[in-house]
Amino acid sequence: MSNLSLHFTPLLPAWLLISFALVALVAVALGAFARRRGTWMRALGLALILVALGDPSLVREDRDPLKDVVPVILDRSASQSIDVRKAQTDKARAGIEAALNGLGNIEARLVDGGGADSGNDGTRLFSSLNAALADVPPERVGGAILVTDGVVHDIPTHAAALGFTGPLHVFVTGREGERDRRIELVEAPRFGLVGKDLSVGVRVQDTGGTQEPVAVRIRRDGVDVATARLRPGLLVRVPVLIEHGGPNVLEFEVAAAPDELTLINNKAVLTVEGVRDKLKVLLVSGEPHAGERTWRNLLKSDANVDLVHFTILRPPEKQDGTPISELSLIAFPTSDLFGRRIKDFDLIIFDRYSSQTVLPAVYFENIVRYVREGGALLMAVGPDFSGPEGLYYSPLGKISPARPLSILEKPFRAQVSDEGRKHPVTRGLPGAEQSPPPWSEWYRQVGAERLRGSAVMNGADNQPLLLLSREGKGRVGLMLSDQIWLWARGYQGGGPHLDLMRRMAHWLMKEPELEEEALRATARGREITIERQSLNGDAPLVALTGPAGKLQQVQLQTAEAGLSRATVAVEDFGLYRASQGDLSALVNVGPENPREFQDVVSTMEKLRALAESTGGTVRRISAGAGDAIDLPRLVSMREANVYGGADYAGFRRTNASVVTGIGVAPLALGFFGLLLLLGSVIAGWLAEGRRRRA
Repeated sequence: MSNLSLHFTPLLPAWLLISFALVALVAVALGAFARRRGTWMRALGLALILVALGDPSLVREDRDPLKDVVPVILDRSASQSIDVRKAQTDKARAGIEAALNGLGNIEARLVDGGGADSGNDGTRLFSSLNAALADVPPERVGGAILVTDGVVHDIPTHAAALGFTGPLHVFVTGREGERDRRIELVEAPRFGLVGKDLSVGVRVQDTGGTQEPVAVRIRRDGVDVATARLRPGLLVRVPVLIEHGGPNVLEFEVAAAPDELTLINNKAVLTVEGVRDKLKVLLVSGEPHAGERTWRNLLKSDANVDLVHFTILRPPEKQDGTPISELSLIAFPTSDLFGRRIKDFDLIIFDRYSSQTVLPAVYFENIVRYVREGGALLMAVGPDFSGPEGLYYSPLGKISPARPLSILEKPFRAQVSDEGRKHPVTRGLPGAEQSPPPWSEWYRQVGAERLRGSAVMNGADNQPLLLLSREGKGRVGLMLSDQIWLWARGYQGGGPHLDLMRRMAHWLMKEPELEEEALRATARGREITIERQSLNGDAPLVALTGPAGKLQQVQLQTAEAGLSRATVAVEDFGLYRASQGDLSALVNVGPENPREFQDVVSTMEKLRALAESTGGTVRRISAGAGDAIDLPRLVSMREANVYGGADYAGFRRTNASVVTGIGVAPLALGFFGLLLLLGSVIAGWLAEGRRRRA
């Protein structure tokens, strides 16, 4: 195909050509006014000179036509795997490709879009459409086809955002009249107070179903905690108790409906971080000593700790009969603190306290009961512990992890024991890896015989220095020296007193991260990291159950003392359960409630407005039973307002072409231009000669 056109390439600036034309026009006008013969011949010569200065050329372009580009975006999102949609999409791909290739003047670009990874942000087909046309000029695009279930999450607000002017046709997979029941978390707080109810806004949707109430099961950390009956479409606030600090995995599962599309969206998962409002600590200091304020300073520095501190300033050997009420600056509310309100405290600390008449035996019995029912007790003791008035010989001796033997007064360095290297309270203390540790020396310790619990640190003569034990539902800690203040004051470089004391206190208050026997699972992308904390040091085999019930065994590997770990790559999004013995951990891979599965019923309405604004069509391609489809005829059309009908879908002819060769023939230069100029001069001379003869 060849095209001819006339092009000008002026030899002089435009203003100069215009000036010359005006002068020529004035000269011709004067000649015509004077009726001079030969004026029109001179006008022709001047015109030819002007044309020659414009350098006209006859340009011939040889062009080859280009095919119109039609992208076909095939929805491969997770919701397209439901029912017969995948099979319908595969059949549509084959039929569309054959039909477009049969037209001859169309280049079909078939692209798989909205793949499995798009579950993080829903189905994004128009991103795939833009990528498919990134190297195509808009004038070459004849239109586009989307093969999808109609649930798309990146639909442009107007047709101009598509970047081309051709029609958009949408072929919808799925069946007419589909039914699906799902549960939505409308109000889902991410944090909750431990021991308090958290209100979660829940709504059940039943597309294609009835409005009868349906059962919803509620689980916390995999254990059923409640059942509710909710009417579809209504927002209901369900209270759930936040039982512990750290992640609380809440599951809301609605009962399955007959013949519904999928059960994936029948369950919603919410991970709530349990936080404590205020940690209430009761600190009772006994005989004054150099480290009396060590515990107070630590606890007061934590804004999350509400501290009640009493100090017994009168040592036990000074007994002169003065009533306690007259010795106290304020009344010591023993009946409140150790009676009615004892369960209000998360931790009770006795710092070098001796059994005196201030606390009768009945209050120590209350403390024993408080610990066994879930409370926490820490005894930081000195030489008084082994005396007849020491805490061991009070009712607290029933829950003491060790029995005092003697007082050891000699320099020694505290060391983490073999058992302590596996315990999260003492594992990884700065300097513990060296032998001996670079910590300051202590000079006094209570020698004791371990009765229960774990001796995580040793002191003089390898005697237990720090013991941690469980008593009933509660916990007890015993520090058999009163000289940790040497570390706090930086004596001989000090030691890791803050880390040790803080971890000890938080272990006693059941901080999940400091559990000595624990199974944890965390997710990053499609990888699950499983950790097993244990004092026995084994690397166990852990069972990992996927959201669809698939079970696999994961062999953990020793990472460090007391900690084994393994990382597993998984394919599916959803809730996974890791279990080993009596321990289990839940972890959610991907979004907790994927946008992709929030609404899976196929629809033609979401894309209808956009498609029809481009002149395109929206139609369901399902035909009859099974995965049979019915595609419209695909045709090429001239420019039109509507590109589709009941049985056809059309595409715009762009008439795009590419130049393969160019021929240029100058009209004012060379032999032809010279012939014209000379001809005009000769014609003017002849005309002038006739006038003179006349």
